[in-house]
Order: sequence, then structure tokens, then C-alpha cells
Amino acid sequence: RSLVVSLFFKAYLAISRKLCDAGIMPENSLAPEDRSGADTFHTPVLRSAQLFERISSEQNTCDPIGRPKIHSSALKQATGEAIYTDDIARMDGERYLAFVLSSKARAKITKLDPSKALALPGVHAFFSQADMTKHENQVGPVFHDEHVFADEEVHCVGQVVGAIVAENKALAQRAARLVQVEYEELTPVIVSIEQAIEHKSYFPEVPRYVTKGNVEDAFAAADHVYEGGCRMGGQEHFYLETHAAVAMPRDSDELELFCSTQHPSEVQKLVSHVTGLPSHRIVCRAKRLGGGFGGKESRGIMVALPVALAAYRLRRPVRCMLDRDEDMLMTGTRHPFLFKYKVGFTKEGLITACDIECYLNAGWSMDLSFSVLDRAMLHFENCYRIPNVRVGGWICKTNLASNTAFRGFGGPQGMYAGEHIIRDVARIVGRDVVDVMRLNFYKTGDFTHYSQQLERFPIERCLQDCLEQSRYKEKCAQIAQFNAENRWRKRGIAVVPTKYGIAFGVMHLNQGGSLINIYADGSVLLSHGGVEIAQGLNTKMIQCASRALGIPIELIHISETSTDKVPNTSPTAASVGSDLNGMAVLNACEKLNKRLAPIKERFPNGTWQEWVNKAYFERISLSATGFYAIPDIGYHPETNPNARTYSYYTNGVGVTVVEIDCLTGDHQILSTDIVMDIGSSINPAIDIGQIEGAF
Repeated sequence: RSLVVSLFFKAYLAISRKLCDAGIMPENSLAPEDRSGADTFHTPVLRSAQLFERISSEQNTCDPIGRPKIHSSALKQATGEAIYTDDIARMDGERYLAFVLSSKARAKITKLDPSKALALPGVHAFFSQADMTKHENQVGPVFHDEHVFADEEVHCVGQVVGAIVAENKALAQRAARLVQVEYEELTPVIVSIEQAIEHKSYFPEVPRYVTKGNVEDAFAAADHVYEGGCRMGGQEHFYLETHAAVAMPRDSDELELFCSTQHPSEVQKLVSHVTGLPSHRIVCRAKRLGGGFGGKESRGIMVALPVALAAYRLRRPVRCMLDRDEDMLMTGTRHPFLFKYKVGFTKEGLITACDIECYLNAGWSMDLSFSVLDRAMLHFENCYRIPNVRVGGWICKTNLASNTAFRGFGGPQGMYAGEHIIRDVARIVGRDVVDVMRLNFYKTGDFTHYSQQLERFPIERCLQDCLEQSRYKEKCAQIAQFNAENRWRKRGIAVVPTKYGIAFGVMHLNQGGSLINIYADGSVLLSHGGVEIAQGLNTKMIQCASRALGIPIELIHISETSTDKVPNTSPTAASVGSDLNGMAVLNACEKLNKRLAPIKERFPNGTWQEWVNKAYFERISLSATGFYAIPDIGYHPETNPNARTYSYYTNGVGVTVVEIDCLTGDHQILSTDIVMDIGSSINPAIDIGQIEGAF
């Protein structure tokens, strides 16, 4: 109703302005500050500039490290020639799988009858929990608290109840709608964090705490103590390619899967669990993904496991690619968070203590929520040193699709709380927020609330560079003038610094592997444990191998990520894909260089192809595996107090100007400046693309 009234008023302003301009109404009948209320937003002429580190003039022209190289699949992606999972050609005898999904948020299944669906010509099978043992049906990325098919009860709308296998997609989806499911609804249905708090619906019941110093004493000594809170909603991943999988039986006891997943090894492991085949008889392959953003780290199993089960049982290739509405219904989002905090600070705005409670909405299963909460708790202070801290975390169990990994993995939600706190402090002491930020910034050598020393912390320089680059003070003055002259349109400016810890929160995942095969013609086939999600990881790995072997990038090719080339891989996530796999590639290259060194010494003027050919005829192995594990991490206050939690940190500062239409809520970003310290970039073109894309 409010919006409709606003639109009528907007129309009135537009008509009045036209009448004034035409001289039909007096000029002064519409106040100057009201005139812009008639405007709507139009896409401005886009302008951008990217600045990055220039490589040394002494660097070899063939050495691609530090150069802005084009993404290795860019041309194929732009022309539509790039092959994704569902582009794989249809096979003889292939079947299509469609899901029967829950229409209730919490209910007991009283009847599940597929007879009408199975009566349709061309429908071959229906699978449900009745076709599996309880053990086989129990799955999940960490806690095994999920089911391939709902087991007697459904816990959210969109939970998989069963699957139809038919000749083609249209028929399978039509048959899935004919499956009769009857429910007995259960209460309470919990959707929000507040409802979960009211019903004490948590995984596990005991909250997690991280403490430093003494918050109670610090509150007693503080000039100001303020209590507040903030909340952050979910966010849909909206990758361009929805979840997809193709499974095909090989012989009677082998399975091959093509899967749109960030974690092929996890899919392999759980397919083994569901089918009873050992992992060495299952190959999971991923050539490229059409985006992931964390949504394909653990959720790929929702499609891959039923498809693999159907292919194994029916001895036929089976395919499934979710429609967009199915994908959004079945898969979770970024975790919504609710923060409640109490902060103590001096009259100058120096924060001395913070007691904060973090509640996240996990959805109906644990998935990766424990790790997401952990990272949020370790990032809540963002770039600000707080000497006395108590941070508590609760994982709320609700009747929503299980929320999952999403770019930043709890870090952005935690930092969001820190930025709220710093603005509350600035408002109460009456100082500019940038001055209060600077007063509270960590310095090099400071310790975080989880006892990690910041060996190098360049946030002050990032901030200064960004303020200068964005002409911050000049823009603040322009915004104040604009807001004074316009009643229905307002502008605002935001400054946000960031500190992000680089490493998986789970110790054993901080490892990477590679395999390099050099062929007799000198060409190199590189395999590594990371997945090309479209972020340019393969391009960077080719650059690493190119420098290490001293050969042009044109001689190196990456075909795909596959569990039969590099086993036991970690998910491509947590901003460590280049670190783990790049170091593993270097490790393999070092082994090959060592083997080729005697030949290079004997034939110093030879070419790469000649050296390789010589090695082949001298029976020297031209294949090597590589491995890397991040050292000195895995901090635990009792068992490993001398280790670090994170390998290192990246820092950045963004300054953004936004205009909002106060009548409709429509808004437009007018300008953005970002300064990001990521060390020396392997490929500035790809890293800038990642930073801009993330923004």
C-alpha cells in the first residue's frame, strides 16, 4: 500500500514538473527539492580502471607469473563452445531422473504411492527410502544427519522424498507430479532464528565460546557501555549452471560420474556409501562448473547420490539437471545471522570490551554450519583490536532447506557485526566513523582474540590509498549538498575495511595434490585437486607449472579434475585453491626438474622437446605426483597452542556511494573504489575479476 501511494505521488511529481516546464503551472508550484522525486534510475555510462603491480623488466618474457593472462577457457565460454555437465552427449539407453519433493515444512509421511506414475509408458523406476537400508540412506558432508530420500519424516519444503526415472526429462517430471504423497503435519514449524531461540532448537545444545581477557572488569571501567544488535538475511547462490550429474555404469561393478561439484572426492566417498562399492571403483569427474560460490561444496550430493544409485541399480546411464526453481527450493542459502552485543568503550571511541552472541540459521541439518559459525566468531571483530572479548555461538535448527557454504563462509556475516559495532561507537561519541576505525585498527604484532599474532597488517595503508583514490572527503561534501537539495532522493557513502583469514577451519582439509605427465613430444598434461568453477584456477596452475618447468604455457594442458588422477582432494573453497594446488604443482615440477637436470647439464643448448625425448629414451620417468600441506596451522588452546589458526590474512578496503529513491526504495550504486592487498598476484586479470565479481 505504501509503495502504491508513493508511485501515485511520483506520477503527480512527474506531471507537475512537466506542466511547470511547459509554463502551464507556475514555476514555484513545485519546490526545487521536490523536483527530483519524479526521476527514475537509468544505467549510467560505465567507466572503470584497474591498477595492479607491474612485473620486473628483468623477468623472462616466457615467464607468465604476475602477468594478466586470459582465462584458459574464456573464448570457449564466450562463444558457447565450453562443455558443461549437461552438455555431455546423450548415450544409448540413457534415462532421466526427476525428484518428488516435500510440500510440507515438517510432517510425517503417511502414504507414498508411485503407482500412477509407474503406469505411464516410458517410466522405468521409482526410488525412495524403502529401496535402501537405513545405513545407506543416512548421508551428509560431516555429521551424516541427512538422508538421500526422506525417512518417514520431512523437515523442510523441498526435501527429496523420492525419484522417478524415465525415458526423458518431460516425462520424468510429469510422472514425479503423479506420485501421491500424504502427510500428517507436525508442530512446531520453526522458520526464524527468533522462533528457534524461543523453542531452544539448537545443534548441539551447548553453545560454543571464545574468550580473551575479562569483559566484566572492562565494562565496569568503560566510559560508555552500549547494548545493540543486528541481523543479516540469507542469499541465493544463483550460479548460472544449476546442480547437475550424469552417472554411467562401467562393467558390473564400476561407476563413472560427471558432476557439477566443488568437491569430487566427497561425492565419490558418499556414492561409495550409498551403493556399497569401494571408492576405487568409482570415478567422479568435473571439467568445469558454471559457478559455485560455495553452493556446490556439499550440496552436490543431493543430485549426485540419487543419480548414481539409479544408474547402479538399473545398469543404465542416468542424468539429472535441476530446473532453476527446483534448485532454489532444494538447496540452502547463505546462513542468516542474528547478533546481540554489548560493547564498552572510552569517551574517545576506543573499544575496550565486547560480549557478543552469534545465532545462525542452519536449516534442518548441520551440513557445514559448525564451521561457518566458527569463522563468523573468529571474524566478528574484523580489523579492530578488542582487548577483552567473549563471543558465543548458537547453531539454530529450523525447518528450512539446509543452509550451506557461501563465499566468505561466515566471515562476511561476522564482519558485518563488527562494522555495526564501530558505527554505534562513532555515533555515541560523536566522531567521524573513519577516525574511530583508525583509533581501533589492529597494528602489526597485535594478537587476535583467538591468540594469532598479526605478523603483517597493512590495513592502514589500504584505507589511506582507498580514501585518496575515491576522493572520499570531496564525495562526502558533494553528498551533503545533494541531500540538502533533494527531498525524495538521498545519497550515502560507506567505508568498509576487511580482514580475512586464509585456511580451512578443519585441519585435515589444508592439503593439496597434483599429477604431472610429460609426453614424448614435450607436451604436458597437468592434473590437480582443485576444480575449475570459472574462477580461473586452472589458468593459474598452468602459469605455476610454466614457470617451474621453464616452458611456455601453450605446452601445458589441464583436462579436468578427476578422482582417479588425484585422490582424497579437499573441496575447492576457502580461498586456498591456488595456495594448496599451486604448491602441489610446484612440488611435482621440482621432482621432474631433478630428473631432467643431468640431461640439461649434458645438453645445455637443447630444447625442451629434445631434453624430454632424451629422458624417454634413457628410461627416466616423466610422470610425478606433487603434494602440499599448509605448515604451522591447527591452533587449539589446549592441544596445539603454538600453531596458527590461519596461514595468513588478506586485507582490503571498499568505498561505495549509493543513491536511494526514498519513495520506492529503488537504489543505484554510483561509484565504488576497492583497494585489496593480496600479496603479489599470480594473475592480476583473474584476481581483479574475482575481486570485482565478489563485490
